[in-house]
Amino acid sequence: MLRHIIPSRTRIKVLQLLFHNPTENYYLRRVVREIDEEVNAVKREFDILVEEKLVTKEKRLNKVFFALNKQYEFYDEFLRIFTKSDPFAQAIMHTLPKLGRVKFIALSLKYSKRLPIKEDEVYVIFVGLIVVPEIELLISEAEKTFGREINFTVMNEDEFTFRKRNTDPFLWRFLRQPKVMLVGSEDELLK
Repeated sequence: MLRHIIPSRTRIKVLQLLFHNPTENYYLRRVVREIDEEVNAVKREFDILVEEKLVTKEKRLNKVFFALNKQYEFYDEFLRIFTKSDPFAQAIMHTLPKLGRVKFIALSLKYSKRLPIKEDEVYVIFVGLIVVPEIELLISEAEKTFGREINFTVMNEDEFTFRKRNTDPFLWRFLRQPKVMLVGSEDELLK
């Protein structure tokens, strides 16, 4: 758990809020309300994160807004870490026993960055003997907060191996992009 590595509970909550909504700008009082922590504790964490340059600070009229610094040298690494604590990823992991015999679950970083995708792209790929109705339930719940359709695909291991060997353009477009592995390793996925 992150709380064993990052000692400040408030910092974890601030970072989760920011990385789960990477396109948002936040003012202090909004963050205090959303994470339910004391204003001084949140301000102290923002001071640390701004000093480290992970977060930017911008004054507009009478408010100060904070946002993730996407140029921060460890931005993508933090994004991958906090993607695993995203409510959608957590729901997948919580429901894993009901999903069948899962070999791989890979989530595109486009999901994490809240970027739109083309019609022939997916945000997540499931490989194994998968219980599709369970996936559909998870997806429909996640779409309520995500704000748009979450395209996904399900393949059994034989289909996945066949399509990978035959350089299927749909599959390789997904495999070549940055991703977060929820189940399985990226090395095994690409092997």
